[in-house]
Amino acid sequence: MKELILVLISAALVNNVVLSQFLGLCPFLGVSKKTKTAASMGAAVIFVIMIASAVTYGIQYGILEPLKMGYMQTIVFILVIAALVQLVEMLLKKMSPALYSALGVYLPLITTNCAVLGVAITNIQNGSNFAESMMNSLGTSVGFLISIVIMAGIRERIEGNNIPKPFQGMPIVLITAGLMAIAFCGFAGVL
Repeated sequence: MKELILVLISAALVNNVVLSQFLGLCPFLGVSKKTKTAASMGAAVIFVIMIASAVTYGIQYGILEPLKMGYMQTIVFILVIAALVQLVEMLLKKMSPALYSALGVYLPLITTNCAVLGVAITNIQNGSNFAESMMNSLGTSVGFLISIVIMAGIRERIEGNNIPKPFQGMPIVLITAGLMAIAFCGFAGVL
């Protein structure tokens, strides 16, 4: 149990998918303008990563490995992720039209969010068992949620500030992301 908790904390903070591995930057930068939208995107990513990791683990060890078709891994995983994102999109459209509209084009971008595919492939490449894979997936997705919500909070705070013209817009966002990445490096000494 202790090892699983270390996997969870390590994936969320030390090896943060956005700030140390630089995966999932498109939704991180695009949806982090408002905290509520960022939290909703983070929740959707948690759902997709957890389900995708469980399904891809089963497909890898239940179908691809026995049939010696490991070379199909990336294609199959992308198809699984795309189907799961479509499921999330349909659920949000039916259950929360306002949130569906707020996420806009970024919801389908979860399909191409390299963090989702990266986690699924990394779990297989590391030789993790199912429990370790799920804890890594949970930690990674929670780390994504933490980083996108922090970024949204910072962006809301600096919105009304007097920022020099060359740094307005995306430059200050990228500088902020860099500073966040440096701050998250401090978690490396925790484990």
